Amino acid sequence: MNAPSPTQARIAFVASPSPEAEDARLRLSRRYGDTAPRDADVIVALGGDGLMLQTLHRFIKTGKPIYGMHRGTVGFLMNAFHESSLPERIAAARTTVIHPLVMRTRDTAGHEAEHLAFNEVSLFRQRHQAARLRILIDDNVRLAELVADGVLIATPAGSTAYNLSAQGPIIPINADLLALTPISPFRPRRWRGALLPSTARVMIEVLESEKRPVAAVADHDEVRNVSAVAIGMDRGIAMRLLFDPGHSLDERILREQFSY
Repeated sequence: MNAPSPTQARIAFVASPSPEAEDARLRLSRRYGDTAPRDADVIVALGGDGLMLQTLHRFIKTGKPIYGMHRGTVGFLMNAFHESSLPERIAAARTTVIHPLVMRTRDTAGHEAEHLAFNEVSLFRQRHQAARLRILIDDNVRLAELVADGVLIATPAGSTAYNLSAQGPIIPINADLLALTPISPFRPRRWRGALLPSTARVMIEVLESEKRPVAAVADHDEVRNVSAVAIGMDRGIAMRLLFDPGHSLDERILREQFSY
């Protein structure tokens, strides 16, 4: 599925609070107009990957396509910034569909919460002591005890983010896989994680949760003092990212595997 044609596309601009991004928003708005997001055909996000994640969460219920342009620090999810021919670029852009993870948490007081993540769900130790975690996949115990700083579950879109920094595998964007990656594992020392089918239901139980408290984070939403976290992909939610031809997300992920 391609983006709307240049004669039809009504554009809404959103920008990060940086002077560079805000200046770009003002210039582009004067040149192309700025439609209210609820009436727009496409959202143009100006900033870095953090702004893109915020935009995905902000417009998750609309399903509107999002075209990012790099006006921030990290721009893996963004296109190059150019002022000219924006409607034509949007019309020629290729679409990548991504689905979020759903994180359901229960804390030590029994409270439950639910958050979505397009990049990853991460569990971290909150204090000086390492976390002790039990990992179940589809109700089967696969790792009775992981002693580590934490563990994360990444989508293909998020596999080049924190997952890669934690030595996790890069996943092609169209692969039906999730990366399960330990963060600074102590025991078992040689366990480097696993690739899971995207249909997998992951449950992480926190052992000694009072003595060794753990926080769970879905992109930027944090829940502290968790006792159990369930993670699974929600294919009922589909967000469309637009990329210039030759610079699609699958091409960038492939290129990343040959960088050094």
